Order: sequence, then structure tokens, then C-alpha cells
Amino acid sequence: MARRYSRATSWRTGNTLSTNARQLLILTILVYTGILSPFTAEAGLYTASDQIVILTTENADTVLFNSTAAMVVEFYASWCGHCIGFSPVYKSLARDIKEWKPAVDLGAIDCAEEQSRKICTNFGIKGYPTLKFFHAYGTSDSKGQSFRGFPRDVKGLRQNIIEKMENHQEPWPPACPPLEPASLAEIDSFFESNSVQHLALIFEASNSYVGREVTLDLLQYDNIAVRRVLSTEEVLVSRLEVTDFPSCFLYYPGGNHTRLRVQNEARTFYSYALQRLPGVVRTGKPRPLTSDLLGNTTDEQWRVFNRSRVYMADLESTLHFSLRVELASHPILRGDALSALRRYVSVLAKYFPGRPVVKNLLTAVDSWLQAQSQSEISYSDLRDVLDNTAEVPDAALPEGQNWVGCQGSKPHLRRYPCGVWTLFHVLTVQAKSSASTEPLEVLQAMRGYVHSFFGCRECATHFEAMAQDSLSQVDSASTAVLWLWSRHNHVNNRLAGAGSEDPLFPKTQWPTPDMCPACHGVKRGGEHAWKPAEVLSFLLSYFSSERLLPDHLEEESRLLAQQKEQREARRQEQEVRRGAERRAREASFTQPQEEEEDEEEEAQEDPADEEAGEGGGTLEPAPWVKPEAVAEEEGVVEGGRPSRQRGARSRPSVVGMKLREPQEDIVDLDSFVNQHYKAKALRVAAAVSAHVKRRSLQRREDSVLGLGLEAGPDLPGAESVDLGAGQYKRLQKRGLTSQYRGSEEEGVAVVQLYPHDPRGRWMNVLSVGFSGLDISLCVILYFLSSMCLLGMFLFFKMRPRFRRVKVAQP
Repeated sequence: MARRYSRATSWRTGNTLSTNARQLLILTILVYTGILSPFTAEAGLYTASDQIVILTTENADTVLFNSTAAMVVEFYASWCGHCIGFSPVYKSLARDIKEWKPAVDLGAIDCAEEQSRKICTNFGIKGYPTLKFFHAYGTSDSKGQSFRGFPRDVKGLRQNIIEKMENHQEPWPPACPPLEPASLAEIDSFFESNSVQHLALIFEASNSYVGREVTLDLLQYDNIAVRRVLSTEEVLVSRLEVTDFPSCFLYYPGGNHTRLRVQNEARTFYSYALQRLPGVVRTGKPRPLTSDLLGNTTDEQWRVFNRSRVYMADLESTLHFSLRVELASHPILRGDALSALRRYVSVLAKYFPGRPVVKNLLTAVDSWLQAQSQSEISYSDLRDVLDNTAEVPDAALPEGQNWVGCQGSKPHLRRYPCGVWTLFHVLTVQAKSSASTEPLEVLQAMRGYVHSFFGCRECATHFEAMAQDSLSQVDSASTAVLWLWSRHNHVNNRLAGAGSEDPLFPKTQWPTPDMCPACHGVKRGGEHAWKPAEVLSFLLSYFSSERLLPDHLEEESRLLAQQKEQREARRQEQEVRRGAERRAREASFTQPQEEEEDEEEEAQEDPADEEAGEGGGTLEPAPWVKPEAVAEEEGVVEGGRPSRQRGARSRPSVVGMKLREPQEDIVDLDSFVNQHYKAKALRVAAAVSAHVKRRSLQRREDSVLGLGLEAGPDLPGAESVDLGAGQYKRLQKRGLTSQYRGSEEEGVAVVQLYPHDPRGRWMNVLSVGFSGLDISLCVILYFLSSMCLLGMFLFFKMRPRFRRVKVAQP
């Protein structure tokens, strides 16, 4: 015992822990947080949020053997009634001794599972539930020490664990401080071998567990040490003038001392007061920054605020982040998510104690959501309502985050999670104050929102587990307020010491004794007890609408003016977008015509055409006058000079003729909305008419060229046309080169046209709407179909003869 005492008292020797002890401490914490063990797994009666290590075949040996911490393990069967009844007590024990984890931890294994039965058998488990204590650095052949006749309450179990720890065999857990009483000699030489700022001495009777419990409660904190002094240590008792047992004194070098003033001389009050002494911080956590330095670590200047009040700026910032940021990740809202959103906004519209402009907007959003009859809505439509595009009078929701009471020492700490808890505390209190007849209205809305939209999915899972476990017990508005408060403290206990904890705002059981002394009490056995009536009274006062502070809020007139400017800017942006879409539609409508005109212009500007024009003297095609003029007159060019025949007048050349669309004024659709469809119909009709004219011209060209091929240069009435190389190529592309006869000399093709031949007119009639290729295909298909029918006829006619021949054979 002496050797263990000497070793234990020197565990804080020097400015830091020894390298070996620190590594072992980190290893233990990693095991607890689930990095080395499947802590997040759910099995049997316990889940990931119960702060109990779930043992499996994969991690049992690592956790139980050669571990730096002692372990208390419950062997149970999930079908066992006594195990089911004991599980709430075991969960409460895990929350109660959470701070002891570097020295001793809790585990559980379900022996009803097939893969776990072998482990339970190896440890000699014959009944359920069974508790066993495993020493630190235990060997693989250890079976653990059984808790025989263990109590079924947290206090009794906690004391049994302390007794097991005191009787711990060597080696002693490196993270565990000494639990035996301190002597006068040790206290006098304490600061010579330990560099800590505070030494807390708890004077108590020999049968008291308060000193040992507080010692374990403080083992995760640096810059403080706790020692237990018995009332029989007369010299120390006389020196410090101790008269009450238990009592706590702070002892400093040189014999200076002062009594720690607490509301009640009990473990919970001692631990809370000691953890908040100056310079005392959790192991591995940075020291809290002072208010004058916080402006250098955050994006915004630190705002000095009253911690005992709620700020409206935090509530409005929560609404902004909730409705404009988290919901934006859901482009389409349908099913349960849409129902949860409707309940959430409905509760906000009824109970949010905000400014008139914010309440008016929430009412407008609620009315819009209730009016939507479809099974799904888009977030873009909801965002329009949030931005008040309908211009509801005196309605606006501030944009951006303006944290005051929920600001953190760093940008990633507190803020929105703090705002969510504060918002729903306020809503439950407002529902209670308005005499709501639906006690679960706010809690169900909160549950649905967290389940469907809250970004931290692990947090949402834990909250859903809490709701399933105990939400059915809420039967009034008062119990709803207390239920949310108790669940909030449950989460604080689970997250205390986690990476999300702000060192400036440690997660404790709230309200603290200094905020609400009347809320805390002590049971007969010295255990801490909440006073529900006092807690309810405190919550109703703390979160009441009358106590909300309007500091750091933007003025309503300025807020409405900014909303108007944003609305005007958005309207202009929409007009620009509509104009761009209109121009795109007009461009897509005229693009086919422009492309055809560009092709003809490129063909006319072909270098071959230029060379032919210089050498052969071809004329530029005359502009198109009227489509009907083609039926009355045709122009023939010989050698580059216009000629007349049979009284025909000069006319433009047929080949290379270009169709020009009549110019059309651009219609401003925004200014002449009523003429939009009429103008569109006129443009379509003009395009169709132009297309028909081009088809007619093409048929005439085909007919003329075809007659030239049949008549030949010797027939009377023939007219010769000189074609440039470029025009000749265009005829090849259109499939007309096979319909004329001519020669190419020096890049010039001569084509004979016979417009007045009767045979040409007859062929023109026959080929209305058809090209020569179309007619040829029709003839070929007709011939093939005739041959197919003939073959089928012969087949079916000869078939009976073949059958008769086969029957006649012997």
C-alpha cells in the first residue's frame, strides 16, 4: 500500500505527465470514444449514446486484458426481465461516473447473441445480470472479480466500484490518483513534488465516500489535485480549524488556506466548484481565452453579453440558418419531410415571440405551406416566400448569422446547435404560457425537424433514441418543458469533454448552482437531487418573452428597406434573364433560315465562281421580285448577255436565284404582351409561305433542267444557259446534273433549257412535289412488290400438286 501511495502521489510530478502515462491515458480515451472499439455499434439493451463500451468477440480481449483502465462489465441477456429492469440503473451509473473513465470504465456484453456465448461461457457466466470487475493490466487467464449481491441503485454501485479500486492489485491504473487518506507529512511536502495551482483537501469521516468520489471527478482536469483527509488527522484539523465534516478547503504553499464555499456540502457541489477554479481546465483542452483576446480568434468581433439572459439575435439567426441554409440542401420536399416542415413552421408561427416583421413573415410562410395541395414542393418556391417576393406588408426575416449569447470562442464552436436548443426551449415555454392543449405539439415538431433536416445525423439519431425512450411520458405542457430540459442535460453529459465542447463554455448540468441555487438539493444520503418545481419556475422565467434582450438587432425600417432593394434587384435580374431567353427563342426560330441564306451566299462567293466570272462573264443573279413572275417569264443568258425569244421579256436567271425574306420589325414582348401570340403566329405563317415559295422554285428548276435533257440542243425553242463552276457544283449537290446535257469548258458548263416544250409541262405536272429520285424509287418498289406477289401466287398454286405427287407414291 505504501509503495502504491508513493507512486500515486507522484503521478503529477513535474509540469507534465510522464510520456508513458500520457500515452496510456490517450489509449484509454480512444478505446472509450470508439476509435479502437465499435463504440457506435448498437447491441441488445444499450446503444451508442449510453457511454458504455459494447463488448464483442472482436474487441473483448483488447478492452479486458492488458488495459490501462480497470473495467466493470455487465454480462446480461436481452431476453432477461431482470436485465431489462436493471439497464436504466446501469445507464445512469455510466453518466454519473463519466469523469472516472481514464481510471475505470463500464462495459456490457449480450450473452443472448450467438457470437457472444463463447465469451460468456469462458468467464463462467451462469446467471443474468452478472457484474464483474477486471483489474488494469489484467492477463488473458483472468476471470474477473464478481460483484456479489450488488445493489440496484447508482449510489451503491458507485461505492462498490470505489472499494474495488482501493483493493486494486499492482500495477495501479496510471490515470487514477490515490484514494487512501492523506497524512500531515504528505500535505506539508505536496507542492515540492507536484506543480499544481490548487490543492483541495476534503475533510470527512472514515465511512464517507465524498472525498474519493470528488477525487475521481477531478482526475480529468489539470492544475488541481484533490486529497481526502480523515477527521482523525487532528493536527491538520486543528491547523485549518475544521469543524464540519464533510468540508472542503483550498490549501496553498506556505500553509495558506481558504474554505470552499458551496451551497451544500456534497459531492456534486464540490466537483462543480473545483472544476471552475481559475486555471483549472480539462486535460487536453486549450485554456479559455479572455474576452479581450477573443476578437483575434473569430471572424467577428467578440460581443460582451449577459450569460443569464436570452438574446433575440440568436433566435433570428437560428431561424435564418434553419430555413435558408439547412432546408436548402433539400431541393424537393415531399412525404414525411414535407409534413415535418409544415409542423415546424406552424409551431414557429404560433409561438415564436419575435418582432412583428418576423412574426408576419412566419405567418405568411405557414399560410402558404398549408395552402399547397400537391404532394411535393420545391425549395426554390419556399425560398421565394421566405424572401417575401409576394410583398406581404411589414414582413421580413433577417439574413445572415448574428450570434450573441451563442457565440463561441472559435468559429466552429456553439452557434447554431446552441441556437436550436435555445429556440425550442423558448417555444416550449411559450406554449406553456399560452395554455396550449397539445403538450406534444412543440416536441413533435422539434423531433420531426431534427429527424428530417438537422445536419448532424449522429445527433439526430441520438435525439430520436431519446424521444422513443421517454417522449410518451409527456402528458402536459409543464412536463414538456421539463422533458426538453432533462434531455438537454443528458446531451451535455454525453458531450462533456468532447471535441465540440467550448473551453469557455463547458458542458455542465444546467442550470448551475450559481444560476439557480433553489433548483439543487441533497437527498438524505448526500446524493444530489433536482427540485422539479423550482426548475420549472426557473425555465419559465429564463425563456419568457419578456426577458428576451433585443440587443444587436437590426432596425426594422432598415431591414424592410434592404428587403425592398433585394426584391428590386431580383426583379431586374429576372427581366434580364427573360430578355436573354426571348432573344434565344428568336435566334433559334430564325437560325434555320439564316443558315440556308448563309449557305447560298457562301456558294455565291466560292472562288470558283469568281474565276468563272472573270473568264466566262457570268452575271450576278438578279434580286427576287415576286414568286409568281417565274410562271410568266424566264431569263436566258448567253455569253454573259441577256436575250429575248418569242417576245419574252428579260427576267432573272433561274439558277442561283435567292429567296429574300421580308424584313420584320422586332417586337418588344415585355411592352406588348397582348400582341405576343399574334406576332408569333404571323412569323410562323411568313416562314411557311417562304418555304412553299422555295419549293415551287425548286420544282420549276428541276422541270426546266429535265426538259433540256430530253429536248437536246437541236430541238426548236431551246435556250442555252452558261453556268459557272460554282453554280454547276450546287446543281451537283441538288442532284440535277443528271437532268441536263452540256459540256464543261474552262470551268463553264452550258445547259440547254426548253421552257416552252409541251412535254416539259406534262412532266412538270407529273412531278409536282416529287423529284426524279422519288419517282424512280416508287417505280422500283412497285416492281418489287409485283414480283413478290407473283412469287407467292405461284408458290400457293404449285403446293397442292406437290402434295398429290407424294400421296401417289407407294
